[in-house]
Amino acid sequence: MTSADGTPVRVGVFGLLGSGNLGNDGSLEAVLGYLRADHPHAAVDALCGGPEVVTARYGIPATRLHWYRGEYRTASRAGAIAGKGVGKLVDAFRTAAWVRRHDVVIVPGMGVLEATLPLRPWGFPYSLFLLCASGRLFGTRVALVGVGAAPIRDRATRALVRRAARLAAHRSYRDALSRDALKAMGVDTTRDEVHPDLAFALPAPDVLPTPPVSSESAPGPPGPVCVGVMDFHGGNDDRARAEEIHRRYLDGTTRFVRALAEDGRRVRLLTGDACDAPVAAAILDAVGSPLVTAAEATSLADLMRETAAADTVVATRYHNLVCALRTGTPTLALSYAAKSDTLMARMGLDAYCHPAREADADRLLDQFRELEKRSAEVRRTLAERNAAVTRQLDDQFSKLTAALFPATDRTHTTADTHAETHAIRKAP
Repeated sequence: MTSADGTPVRVGVFGLLGSGNLGNDGSLEAVLGYLRADHPHAAVDALCGGPEVVTARYGIPATRLHWYRGEYRTASRAGAIAGKGVGKLVDAFRTAAWVRRHDVVIVPGMGVLEATLPLRPWGFPYSLFLLCASGRLFGTRVALVGVGAAPIRDRATRALVRRAARLAAHRSYRDALSRDALKAMGVDTTRDEVHPDLAFALPAPDVLPTPPVSSESAPGPPGPVCVGVMDFHGGNDDRARAEEIHRRYLDGTTRFVRALAEDGRRVRLLTGDACDAPVAAAILDAVGSPLVTAAEATSLADLMRETAAADTVVATRYHNLVCALRTGTPTLALSYAAKSDTLMARMGLDAYCHPAREADADRLLDQFRELEKRSAEVRRTLAERNAAVTRQLDDQFSKLTAALFPATDRTHTTADTHAETHAIRKAP
């Protein structure tokens, strides 16, 4: 894709990418797949949290999001506090200079308009505001694509998020709950659309169907159960009782995993962020069974392979749920936010949500066993819902092209070309 003067259109991607969160990186991968299929001549680079990882993994140039390298470490000394303060000023100029070099900037998915996990206003909300303000200043189209939003009680955080959203040239959401939350913050969402999470655009691994068991043959041993764990301490409003919430979550999850192992079930522990590894290690130590192991996933593709091989998945992190549902595996959500409940409802599994803040191993086991009884029916439901999701995401990418790239710049306009690029995006 080239501009009117023949030069490649310059597209930037922005966010906490390459920083250890597999969901964020999966959203980036989905958008890069769209750009490479529909706009192969675009010049793409990133402003992100982990530039070295993004460049090595995705082959695009990347710049560090923050000038101060200790941005996400707690500042307790005067030097660190001063460094963060100076960094905020420097980042304003760095962000503006980066945005100015682009025709379009895309924020790919992620919960950038929410505070369902602990968040300070001067962290990512400030960075997002700088991005959108710079876009408005220099005429660069900034698009928040398939993002998540939720009600925010903290006034400073809410003000930055609201202002950033208003300044964006394009907004779409991963669920209606997100659009409603932004509307409640005072943003006009009349023209904004809702589409499935971007990670559903990633190709699911090929899985051989399980052969039916005849009435004359004995059923084989049950397959593995994937349990997605999380370094969960509640949300932004739960700081006063964060440790209590974490202990309850860890205790309930550990007891659940132990019960599965005592029943002879193989369990694979999944994580979705680097910070989840100690939680998996704590459960392994507490259960002490050779039937319980931890997967070493480094991408959503790895997570999908794990969930595709499982009989059932029980997961906490949002994108662990996405991976399990995308592969059509019966899934039970240890839900920490309304977005998880909404996702499960979209896929027809709203009866299988369990609150992460009140993890009760006995009740979780009851829900798990009921889900396994209905496994065949659930798999059929998920196959139907995934087909619908695929169509909705194709529609989103078509509308994104129309919104962000002038018609004179587009080379992919015919039905044949759209069919071809659809095939490219879905290829492994």
